Amino acid sequence: MSVAEKQKKSGGLGETVSVIVQALLLALVIRTLLFQPFSIPSGSMRPTLLEGDYLFVTKWAYGYSRYSLPLSPNLFSGRVFGSDPERGDVVVFKFPPNPSLDYIKRVVGLPGDRIQMKDGQLYINGTAVAREKVGQIDNPDVTEVNRPVDVYRETLPNGVSYDTLDLTPDSIGDNTREFIVPEGHFFMMGDNRDNSTDSRFNVGFVPGENLVGRANIIFFSIASGASPLEIWKWPTEMRASRLFNFVR
Repeated sequence: MSVAEKQKKSGGLGETVSVIVQALLLALVIRTLLFQPFSIPSGSMRPTLLEGDYLFVTKWAYGYSRYSLPLSPNLFSGRVFGSDPERGDVVVFKFPPNPSLDYIKRVVGLPGDRIQMKDGQLYINGTAVAREKVGQIDNPDVTEVNRPVDVYRETLPNGVSYDTLDLTPDSIGDNTREFIVPEGHFFMMGDNRDNSTDSRFNVGFVPGENLVGRANIIFFSIASGASPLEIWKWPTEMRASRLFNFVR
């Protein structure tokens, strides 16, 4: 092999490595600053989000904390370019007792709010949140149970509306003490009110630093616990109607 051929081969390899490194750095920047993909692991946000939904989370929505970075290095505290979520936002956050775990819930309580559940009704600062029964869902893929489930539409004081499931009358989460949300913290609840580990229980108040981002859009959804890599299952298991739906 001539010297010129060796130089060409070496240059070609170096160029390939350079392109790969640049692509990895670009992906890291996008994941850290812009968008991060998440999959829904549980039914706590049904009917809004289902197990098997894959969504993008906007990382800049609330600014950046150490939890915005891969592996969550303890480089700084608090948030940079921080802003508070709005009531009703669906948020991915780090589980306060174990920040290695990602949770996704809806923000119902802001700093200083008084939050309580009475007979299945959400109260904010002593006032009942508007709630009306809008029907039933009889689809196990949405409810996870083989019977009709009551659906209630809640409308928060800022006008954000969403559906909640009422799986069990008089469940343990239907009546709670009054929670006073501390400064710099948020109160989170799942839309599947009787099957959600949230701020009523061991999640507690979520520090602003733990917020990862706002759930934005569902880019893929597949039922029955199938993997999106199992392309042969797409014709029967993919939930086509959920693709590219905004999370509200």
